[in-house]
Amino acid sequence: MIPSFFMAHGAPSLALEHNDYTALLKNFAAGYPKPRAIVLFSAHWESREQQVSASSAPYETIYDFSGFQPELYQVQYPASGEPELAKEIQALFQQEQIPASLDSVRGLDHGAWVLLHLMYPAADIPVIALSVNRHLSNAEQYRIGKALSSLREKDILIIGSGGTVHNLRRLEWGASQTTDWAAQFDGWLEEKLNAWDLDSLFQYEQLAPYAKEAVPTPEHFIPLLLAMGTGDANRTASLMHRSYQYGNLSLSCWKFA
Repeated sequence: MIPSFFMAHGAPSLALEHNDYTALLKNFAAGYPKPRAIVLFSAHWESREQQVSASSAPYETIYDFSGFQPELYQVQYPASGEPELAKEIQALFQQEQIPASLDSVRGLDHGAWVLLHLMYPAADIPVIALSVNRHLSNAEQYRIGKALSSLREKDILIIGSGGTVHNLRRLEWGASQTTDWAAQFDGWLEEKLNAWDLDSLFQYEQLAPYAKEAVPTPEHFIPLLLAMGTGDANRTASLMHRSYQYGNLSLSCWKFA
């Protein structure tokens, strides 16, 4: 069974950077069998009802940001979708009474292509993008991920793309050390993930130190719960990488096997 992953996508410029985290992403394909398809929840696609990309044509690359270096706007990720898999995913959601709609128009936002450009630069693996809904409870987010757990038995790679500490208002440009509150939040999170402590994780807003600083809005945290839900059968979490940019923008990768 192929593992699923939560991966931070950082700032869009990550696609052009060379550091320990991008090295992990670039070497990812060498460590695992090539997946038949990739299913990715992106923090940058929000909707009230679960959306599933169902295009068969190559995706448009969406540049949903501004003010970055010109070469970033030249990056293309023309992966194709797989409509039959999209329908299968919709059916899995419907089996669990999770409303889901197919979308055949939207391209890939930077929450998807920044990671995939580094991991699979040939763009030769079908991609199904999925939206997130910040209006659901944390338990419901986990349940959405759990509904897709059977895909892992079909050589399909599931990724939740977001960030555990993602507060753009609190970034410290030029900082050489990690902000203490970010490290404390991620330390608490590591403990609860390793223990698969769902009761605490579902109440992280009340229980985790500096939760409001680390997660001012939930859309980047939600993909962690979605990816974790896909690993409910075995409940084994492994921290593959954690570093920070700008003092507190976390670059972390969790594996759920």
